Amino acid sequence: MKDVQYLRKIPVFADLPDEALLTIHQYTIERVYRRGTVIFFEGDRGEGFYYVKSGKVKIVKATGDGREHIIKILTPGDLFAEVLLFNNQPYPATAVAAEDACVGIIKNSDLERLVLANNKLALQLIKALSQRLLYAQQKIKNLALGDVLARTAETLLRLGSEHGRRDEKGVIVITIDLSRQELANLVGTTRETVTRTLSALRKDKIVDFVGDKMVILKPERLKSYME
Repeated sequence: MKDVQYLRKIPVFADLPDEALLTIHQYTIERVYRRGTVIFFEGDRGEGFYYVKSGKVKIVKATGDGREHIIKILTPGDLFAEVLLFNNQPYPATAVAAEDACVGIIKNSDLERLVLANNKLALQLIKALSQRLLYAQQKIKNLALGDVLARTAETLLRLGSEHGRRDEKGVIVITIDLSRQELANLVGTTRETVTRTLSALRKDKIVDFVGDKMVILKPERLKSYME
């Protein structure tokens, strides 16, 4: 069973028995993508459920003026395209390898068989979909109501929660590599605006940079900008 233990790193599969993991492994199609390669385009017919095995994947939508808005950056263990489970609707966004990545795919028809045979997997998928719905609602609220500073603060705190670690000084180091443009695309603003905002936060000693990593020095101050 050693070959399928990688599935336990994916939260939706983590508590399943070994027999279920073996079945999931047998149904999984594994694909490797080079950085910058499109995994699927918005509008393509949805073929299945994806998870990141290694590397990073970004989910993006094009804005009306042709700019790219990053909805989410995914790391190993994260799911994507799960909103299309059990239906054949088109993908609502584009998935791109943010760096060299290995992705697992389970076709919807195969996943339906797995769910029918395993109640625990069905419950885990429902939880995953609920979490994604809450995330989407918060994202829409922030874009509609929040100013750039509030949206930047929310994005940094979310990155710290999802991709951060506390160092020996107790500050949060965001371990994921992001360019200023990618951060701007996550916030929903321009690179120049997010650079000015980061400079102001750094001047106030709320964030800092160690090499190419962003560091949150005062998370409570960041939270205050969202109120």
